Amino acid sequence: MYIDVPWDTGSVPLKLDRDRLGEVIESRTLKVRDEAAHLNAILAGRDGRPSFDEFLDSAEGRILFLVNDATRPTPSGRVIEIIADRLRGRDVEFMVATGAHKLPGETELEQIFGRNMRERFIDRISSHDARDKASLVHLGETSRGTPVWVNRHLADATDVVLINSVEPHYFAGYTGGRKSIFPGVAGFATIEGNHKLALDPAADNLALEGNPVHEDMMEMMGMLSEKRMYSIQMVLDHQHRIHYAYAGDLEESWRTAVEHADGHYVVELNTRYDIVVAAAPYPMDYDLYQSQKALENGSLALKDGGILILVSKCRHGIGDETFFTLMAKAATPDQVLSSILGDYVLGFHKAGRLALIAKRGEMWGVTSLPDEDLEAAFIRPFPSVQRAVDAALARKGPEAKVLFLMDASITVPRVNGG
Repeated sequence: MYIDVPWDTGSVPLKLDRDRLGEVIESRTLKVRDEAAHLNAILAGRDGRPSFDEFLDSAEGRILFLVNDATRPTPSGRVIEIIADRLRGRDVEFMVATGAHKLPGETELEQIFGRNMRERFIDRISSHDARDKASLVHLGETSRGTPVWVNRHLADATDVVLINSVEPHYFAGYTGGRKSIFPGVAGFATIEGNHKLALDPAADNLALEGNPVHEDMMEMMGMLSEKRMYSIQMVLDHQHRIHYAYAGDLEESWRTAVEHADGHYVVELNTRYDIVVAAAPYPMDYDLYQSQKALENGSLALKDGGILILVSKCRHGIGDETFFTLMAKAATPDQVLSSILGDYVLGFHKAGRLALIAKRGEMWGVTSLPDEDLEAAFIRPFPSVQRAVDAALARKGPEAKVLFLMDASITVPRVNGG
């Protein structure tokens, strides 16, 4: 039999004996909606909640829109196109919430906004730079000791609109909501302090209550309570189209989207597998730093001692160099974990999570990265998915079966019984 494994914006064929196939977990096929009609209905307000138009009409000054960068599948451009007529004649600004990621270039800005919206609002689009201290304002410190710095544009804004999509996140529980601001438009020291909490075992996929990363972010959000915020939160289908949207109050709309996302992205399994193929399709194949999420989710379905195969183009290379440098200096996963116990630097949490996976089993990779870079991250390189799967089956023996996670960056396996 042949299986199409996602690669970049397309796929590659894999030949596999039928009796070696465990399961193929695709992104769930959801009802295709008329995106404009659905979103407009949500923005109209209901159950006593103010509409988007009422929010815009009562704005006291410039309205700041925060949108995700190109490492996220959020269809910000389509949302902006749907609401564009409402913005005519209004004083609006769009800021790309990059967090600590690199600033987007022209190609990425077009990916985020779409060509038409990019051209229409070209003089009102900016990108957050977490390392530009002159652009930041200090708000205080959280009870966990995280210094809180935010972009001056946010600090000065009275009215803020957040456009976001909600998916599981391997240490914040879920994306969306508060992540538009923390880390979206936060200072580097803030992101570093908050992400250090990801080393706590309670910082986990799907976890919110008791999750120190999430709770720290929510405490930061309390420092912005005087601002008027309108939230547009979306759950997407496998083609990144709007399946459901929720709008209005930030906390309410995000929590509702989380409930829906849990039923959409979590898959139940009856067993773990000797071999797991974790594919990170476009745009989640941005770089190795982002592709780590596919490895994290894939590891949840892997038997101890199994083989986890990452399939990701890693279009922009390694990504953040900090986690890679730490891993490249270490000879073993244990050395990585020992290093992290010293002074924390942003990116160490990624290295730590990869090291923990490497201690449980083997990581193999099919990417466009140089072999030596993968090897430095404890990932054995392969030139093709076919070669990797064939070698894994030969290694694990005749009884081994393969699980395919076709959108592993946002698909969270949950094995029955633990």
